[in-house]
Amino acid sequence: MSEAKRRTVGRPASTAKTSGGHSQSLVRGLTLLEYLAASPLGLALSEVAEMAELAPSTTHRLLQALQSQGFVTQENEQGLWRIDVKTFRIGNSFLEARDVVATSRPFLRRLTAETGETANLGIRDGATAVFLAQHESPQMMRMITRLGSRAPLHASGVGKALLAWIPDDERAQLLDGRELARVTANTLYQPDTLGVEIEQIRAQGFACDREEHAVGLHCVAACVFDEHGVPLAAISVSGPVARIPEARLLTLGALVRQTADEITLQLGGQVPR
Repeated sequence: MSEAKRRTVGRPASTAKTSGGHSQSLVRGLTLLEYLAASPLGLALSEVAEMAELAPSTTHRLLQALQSQGFVTQENEQGLWRIDVKTFRIGNSFLEARDVVATSRPFLRRLTAETGETANLGIRDGATAVFLAQHESPQMMRMITRLGSRAPLHASGVGKALLAWIPDDERAQLLDGRELARVTANTLYQPDTLGVEIEQIRAQGFACDREEHAVGLHCVAACVFDEHGVPLAAISVSGPVARIPEARLLTLGALVRQTADEITLQLGGQVPR
């Protein structure tokens, strides 16, 4: 058989690569890893093949290649395939390297551009929220928070968002038997009232601060979550009541929640709602 004829036998050489120029075997192998990572109890060969829309023989060959490199393993008793320690290490290295502040900055800039108001990011430190990043409103009258400053969890938008989504036992330790400061006349400092507010925050996915931390200031905030659905941080949009009246709070809240979800997904987190 001539060389020219050999090239026409079997699958064309061009199909060895996807349209993006990536190795087809590599893409298929990574796809199998995604399916296995989403199935912690493991998958049978037939299940993996069906999900990937591949022949069982092709699927088995790919899984054996991944197994030889330590990315997947097969349970002997039931023959189920699962991700192995090397896949875990690679995923864990991403989680350790993620930087919530750096990742959030372009989203804060976008929020300010979309709303005209100051966007903030804060994390929890004990019973307070600490502000780590901010993108200021271009308006002459605007909210400015000094980076590193703190606000009580129960008396700020960022703080209430974080408070609503931390594990129940941690929240109980922070609130039970503790006298909460009344920062303004609108601060929710009574446990019963605050409890109702927390349920509302969890139902709608964002927190509202109605002059509870500063008179004349309204704020909406939503959480950024880690891979376990635990808050990493919270972002917010804040501005004077004159520009953020009650009627605008829900609209801004939905936008901030959507933006926080985008940051969560970019960081490899999981939105719990």
